[in-house]
Amino acid sequence: MQTLPWLNPQRTERLERCLRERILVIDGAMGTMIQQHGLAEDDYRGERFAEGFDRDHDAVDGHAHGPGCGCGHDQRGNNDLLSLTRPEIIRGIHRAYLDAGADLVETNTFNSTSISLADYGLQHLARELNEAGARLAREACDAVEAGDPGRPRFVIGVLGPTSRTASLSPDVNRPGFRAITFDELHAAYREAADGLIDGGADVLMVETVFDTLNAKAALFAIEDAFDARGARLPVMISGTITDASGRTLSGQTAEAFWYSLRHSRPLAIGLNCALGARDLRVHVDVLSQVADAYVSTHPNAGLPNAFGGYDETPQDMAGVLGEFARAGLLNLVGGCCGTTPEHIAAIADAVREIPPRQRPELDQAA
Repeated sequence: MQTLPWLNPQRTERLERCLRERILVIDGAMGTMIQQHGLAEDDYRGERFAEGFDRDHDAVDGHAHGPGCGCGHDQRGNNDLLSLTRPEIIRGIHRAYLDAGADLVETNTFNSTSISLADYGLQHLARELNEAGARLAREACDAVEAGDPGRPRFVIGVLGPTSRTASLSPDVNRPGFRAITFDELHAAYREAADGLIDGGADVLMVETVFDTLNAKAALFAIEDAFDARGARLPVMISGTITDASGRTLSGQTAEAFWYSLRHSRPLAIGLNCALGARDLRVHVDVLSQVADAYVSTHPNAGLPNAFGGYDETPQDMAGVLGEFARAGLLNLVGGCCGTTPEHIAAIADAVREIPPRQRPELDQAA
């Protein structure tokens, strides 16, 4: 069994000590910051993919420009690929959020599963992208922590929901049809989790969960990865409420979401994306009452406008999330779509002097 240097109880104990002492701040949106660079197709491809295919894959595998090489696929918008082709941009974004006051930064791996990467013809890069994404975040955290050793910074290895759902049919005429199986999800998540661990993540987070069955596959894969190493990392879970009904896409309320995943004993449970902070409050409140894990939230900067942008200012968002904190609902807080380092700085300032939520003592057998 392989045990890596950062898979150690001291690092986890330090994180949990910080959680007991104060509300920790998660970073903001990666995609929003990447968009500000105005990147073209050539920027995404870099030198490695400049000829329209993966030179490294072609050289290693003797690949003849077929499926899996990226041929014929527009890579613009494939933000995770920038961890390989423009790492200085990703490292710089991490650093900006850390300088703004983030205690934890999320890896640039939201779509880095073979399932989601297949849309770009780059499914063979899944493990490499996860490892590279974690390594860039690790480098940024270590650099900032070296200058301020009394305040640790942590890397959250992100496992996104994939572009498939195991619970729902994509074909209204065939309600029993599924575009993905549990085993396929498990295999994809295992590959991604291995890369995140090897790259140096402190925590793994299954986030933006719209289908709890997908999340269960991810959690099963994570446990397999831990078992193979004989060591483990803390795990966070963050769901997404899709509309005013207050339910995930697969139909669960926040309370049902918690109880269906409680068996995995996550470090933290929370909600992110979809709605703005104001609309998430009632659902975060529910989680804070029923969960004996820490509670997190990193909402969007309001609802998207007619142009797909987000209008909630840092001050507005910080005011709402500051109220969450004063109500005793939060242990971790940050931002999702539309948020920037300015949002995170304002949120960090708003929660700085507020004590963290106290976890309730609940019946473990319930």
